[in-house]
Amino acid sequence: MTLTPSRILLTLVLILLSPAAWAAGGEMPSLVHDIGLSLLVAGVLGVIFTRLKIPSIAAFLLAGILIGPIGLKQVTDPENIDTIAQLGFILLLFLIGLEIDFKKILGSGKAIIISGLLQYPLTILFGVLSVKFLIWLGVGGTMLAESPYAALYLGVVIAGSSTLLVVKLFQEHFELDTVPGRLALGMLIFQDIWVIVAILIQPNLQNPEISLIAMSFLGILLLSLFTVIIALSFVGRAFTWIAKTPEMTLLGALAWCFVVVFLGVNLDNIFMATYGKNFHMAVGSGMAALIAGASIANLPSSTEIITKVATVKDFFITLFFVALGISIPMPEGIDVIVIAVVLAVLAILARQFIFFPLFYFTGVDQRNAQVSSIRLAQISEFGLVIAFLGVKLGHLSPALTSSVIFAFVITALATPVMYGRAYEIHGWIRPLLEKVGFKAPPELSREEGKGYKLALLGFHRDASSLLYNLTQADPELVKETLVIDFNVALHEGIRQTGATVKYGDLANPETLHHLGLNHCQVIVCTIPDDLLRGIDNKGLVHVVREMAPNAEIIANAIATDEIHKVYEAGADYVYLNRFEAAWTLQRAIQAGIDNQLDAFRDKRQSRNHYKPDRKEILS
Repeated sequence: MTLTPSRILLTLVLILLSPAAWAAGGEMPSLVHDIGLSLLVAGVLGVIFTRLKIPSIAAFLLAGILIGPIGLKQVTDPENIDTIAQLGFILLLFLIGLEIDFKKILGSGKAIIISGLLQYPLTILFGVLSVKFLIWLGVGGTMLAESPYAALYLGVVIAGSSTLLVVKLFQEHFELDTVPGRLALGMLIFQDIWVIVAILIQPNLQNPEISLIAMSFLGILLLSLFTVIIALSFVGRAFTWIAKTPEMTLLGALAWCFVVVFLGVNLDNIFMATYGKNFHMAVGSGMAALIAGASIANLPSSTEIITKVATVKDFFITLFFVALGISIPMPEGIDVIVIAVVLAVLAILARQFIFFPLFYFTGVDQRNAQVSSIRLAQISEFGLVIAFLGVKLGHLSPALTSSVIFAFVITALATPVMYGRAYEIHGWIRPLLEKVGFKAPPELSREEGKGYKLALLGFHRDASSLLYNLTQADPELVKETLVIDFNVALHEGIRQTGATVKYGDLANPETLHHLGLNHCQVIVCTIPDDLLRGIDNKGLVHVVREMAPNAEIIANAIATDEIHKVYEAGADYVYLNRFEAAWTLQRAIQAGIDNQLDAFRDKRQSRNHYKPDRKEILS
């Protein structure tokens, strides 16, 4: 008999429902049973969903529903899973801290700072007005009218985006260092700070105490200062001691994370024991983990730490989504689902009416502002926390909290699709944006017949390093170099090198033709396919070859089986970054074998390749 996926799944379900499975569950601790069962079902569904090209998050949520109270009722204690799942959230924030470059985020200027300060309160206002309008229309029956603070709570719920989902997707696509990545990460940090304010005000909505908020931020400041001092004086040295023992790197990183977490959550107890007074300066575990990661982000071993912790983090995050599926209640009526759908729609609309205009008017170009807004279009896991606290405080009904959970699930399932199609969605609504006044940066007009020796299509890491090398080795060539890129935030820095820079979308052939590529001698496609949107190197080379038949075209590939396709499209030379790195590494190895490594290194440094004062536009 042939074993098909459906038969395998049926067999596993029968095993789970058999008395033997119940007996096995009774013989082991409930925590082990619940975790094992969660991973088993999540793994099976994950394989099937991946084969069907459905986001894995959906598989994990469905696993929780199947084994939870509204499914097969196989999990004996959902709190077991939820407790372990919170570790995933702490480790995720620790990883975010390790990858945060505060200089780069603050270097993004007013776009992040002004948007971060205004986005949360403006979105709450948008939510409040929208819910008031829904109540006036009679949408949702009595659910909205029965909760005294429904409008305010739902405004807060849609104001935040999911740190867990957004950062996970940016990490998977290696886009944290892009403009949308830095913008999204900066906004999430500001939102986390606003959440602290919301939770502090929540118990005393009628008479919020500003002093408590101020003391909470003072606690964050004190914890940050203490953590940085200890990290610089001792922790860095400790990681140097264990650098040659990889397994200790993970243990040391986790130990440091939880030292800071325990210190943060116990600040009030420490001051109570020392001064006999509660100053209300305790720092939440998530924020403490973020601080712990940021404090050691510049260690030489930070990359190794990120790699090790990421593996453990993925295990716990799987349980996080399974636990969320377990917690999904049975809808008490159609109004619960109606309000959930309305909330999901309001969250998406808020990104267009609040996020996008803020990004745009603070200096982000139309494309990046729109893409960032689309990718932040989901409800935050902190919204669930605030809703649950609202029920305990009597501010919200349990049914309305159920709507918040379902709205989170809806936006969570939509997030991977919206993330992947963000540039495509921008292309659909770009004409409308142009009509209502959100103009793309004007393309610089070129002199008739003006030619360039070199054109760089796109500006990311490869182009940044290349332009720096050219400024050192051949500044005259730089003056005859054309750079085409849509990230206007980099344009001024590029101009300062002496190169000409013009705004342009590489996926738009008309734009490329207008910018004068047919007058360039050498054209380099510098962006790899995994970062290009709306076109790939093969398609780009084909377009460029048609408009510049006499130019020498250099392009890149990310897989060996793509090389001949790019050549067939018209490229004169195709490079792979890993091949170029291997070429250099091979010569370094040979120099080491010949006891000439010092000379090889000095020769490379003499060409400004690895000087410590090397200042690129994208450092």
